[in-house]
Amino acid sequence: MYSLLRSILFMMPPERAHYFTFHSLRFFMKIPLVRALCFQTFKVENSYDFLGLKFTNRVGLAAGLDKNAGYLHELSALGFGFIEIGTVTPKPQPGNDLPRLFRLKKDEALINRMGFNNDGVEVVAQRLKNRPAGLIVGGNIGKNKITPNENASDDYAICFDKLYEVVDYFVVNVSSPNTPNLRELQDKKPLLEILTRLVKLRNEWIKKGKISKPILLKIAPDLTDTQIDDVIEIVEESAIDGLVATNTTISREGLFASKEQVEAIGAGGLSGKVLQKRSTDVIKYISTKTKGSIPIIGVGGIHNAESALEKIEAGASLVQVYTGFIYAGPNLVKQAARLIKKKSI
Repeated sequence: MYSLLRSILFMMPPERAHYFTFHSLRFFMKIPLVRALCFQTFKVENSYDFLGLKFTNRVGLAAGLDKNAGYLHELSALGFGFIEIGTVTPKPQPGNDLPRLFRLKKDEALINRMGFNNDGVEVVAQRLKNRPAGLIVGGNIGKNKITPNENASDDYAICFDKLYEVVDYFVVNVSSPNTPNLRELQDKKPLLEILTRLVKLRNEWIKKGKISKPILLKIAPDLTDTQIDDVIEIVEESAIDGLVATNTTISREGLFASKEQVEAIGAGGLSGKVLQKRSTDVIKYISTKTKGSIPIIGVGGIHNAESALEKIEAGASLVQVYTGFIYAGPNLVKQAARLIKKKSI
């Protein structure tokens, strides 16, 4: 069924297909019978405690698909154990010029250079006040394109404060390749400044009587082992709670798509099946190096239940899907959640 729907959607430009899909999902989910049927079909109960939060299952939606928290009610019916919104920036911004999203069908992959297009933290925070009850929601935060790197911590702090009472955990995104110079913030000094500031802000919220919200850092798959070692030191020194591994890659190795097609697309972050091994290798490296002391959410290249389980076996506690969800549909979420539950890792 989904393969037929995908064939129709893939006749449209990727970004247009995205909005058409979500508008259609909203329309059909207004029909009580359809919504109930979706819950019944895709829901997998596998309660799991992670960083003080109770997840209904261990398979979530990665940031980027519902940037503005506009479709949480609809997506919650498709079996996700949690949903991460964003990346959200302090001010709204349109993102990079069109076209900025491309399919590599032979590779079940995407290249995107969206550029943190979003409605801004004020609008997103207001929207999250009407989030679905019982759904774990993460807030992925970043900086505006026009904000110089030396002032980046201000942007992250603004988003953190505005979202603190309406999300369950935070993910700091300094690893997207689509905002100029953003990845420079992965260097030890600026990254430690950002994370330390957010931990201090969290302590201020706790003093006000609010509960502690986990802070995780999303890292790129393109880091060397030495750079990953630096990240591990930063996590320990800043006292944040964990990592999301990994974001999209700037590498173009291992693709079936022709060199001419890839060069015609140009810059952007590559996601999909081709990222599976590298993402898992990063997870395994961190887990082994730290003897499992740093909690990890695994993402990258999950295209079937087995590749989701692979991330868990490598050391991740939870997993997230994005590109695989676009190519395989909600059955991917159900099958992955079921297999992980069956293995009871």
